[in-house]
Amino acid sequence: MKPFLGRLAGALTLAAFASGLAVAPSVAQDKTVRIGFQKYGKLILLKSKGSLEKKLAPLGFKVTWTEFPAGPQLLEAVNVGAIDFGNTGEAPPIFAQAAGAPLLYVAHEPPAPRGEAILVPKDSPIKSVTDLKGKKVALNKGSNVHYLLVKALEKAGVKYSEIEPTFLAPADARAAFEKGAVDAWVIWDPFQAAAEAATGARTLTNGDGLVSNHQFYLATKPFAASNAKIIEALLDELKDVDGWVQKDIKSAAAQLSLSVGIPAPILEVALERQSYGIKPVDAGVVAAQQDIADTFVALGLLPKAITISEAVWKAGS
Repeated sequence: MKPFLGRLAGALTLAAFASGLAVAPSVAQDKTVRIGFQKYGKLILLKSKGSLEKKLAPLGFKVTWTEFPAGPQLLEAVNVGAIDFGNTGEAPPIFAQAAGAPLLYVAHEPPAPRGEAILVPKDSPIKSVTDLKGKKVALNKGSNVHYLLVKALEKAGVKYSEIEPTFLAPADARAAFEKGAVDAWVIWDPFQAAAEAATGARTLTNGDGLVSNHQFYLATKPFAASNAKIIEALLDELKDVDGWVQKDIKSAAAQLSLSVGIPAPILEVALERQSYGIKPVDAGVVAAQQDIADTFVALGLLPKAITISEAVWKAGS
């Protein structure tokens, strides 16, 4: 059997090609910054705002945007040289770094542990994480919620090998959850908030006291080496968006609803659970990421040990 990462990388490479991504040189050509985003978060709001294009035009840069269903798929695009910049949660860059992806952490958002959870149907007999022993648990492989599940099981005294992980993307997991094909679903916002509103799903546990649930902004090493000013300009624009969302969650939810197709009141719930502030990656954050990487190595989910500090961007360097 191939190692976990090999299967993941192979599947995600196919996903990248299936979505129309061509393998391109790892350094952006024709002075274009290629940004990968997910169907939620501050990058998609920055895209809708249009301010980044205006800021980069005097520097001779254009912007292209590509949407991805989750962090692992986005970082596979980084690995094959299809994008220059994007954001994901904690776990995807760890798997990507182990696969040799030329990535750098350039900034992070503070912890948002309530923004992910283990859900069960409202009428489920499952009352605690301990009850997940022997049960089917849906999750997106290699995403932040993978680590949440590991830590929740650890705290409950349940071995990872004692559950049946069912690896599904969010849309497929939602369908399986509603049909009763899985017993629990580990998921992040806004899918978490949407499931709670639509199905009355109960939370077994969220990340409080278990995980940080950081969000990271990442760039490719070649792009960062040649375009530090572009990255700094991009982060400045993200800080502006971040400040606007924090001050006016209702308006931000309304704007986000146009892009993601989720009702604004549900997005307000998700945004209230989000964290705010676009910050440099400091030693504490690096140490937290290293703990996650070491945990995945110990579980046999990562093929080799990695050193997170080797993939941290130093502004101005």
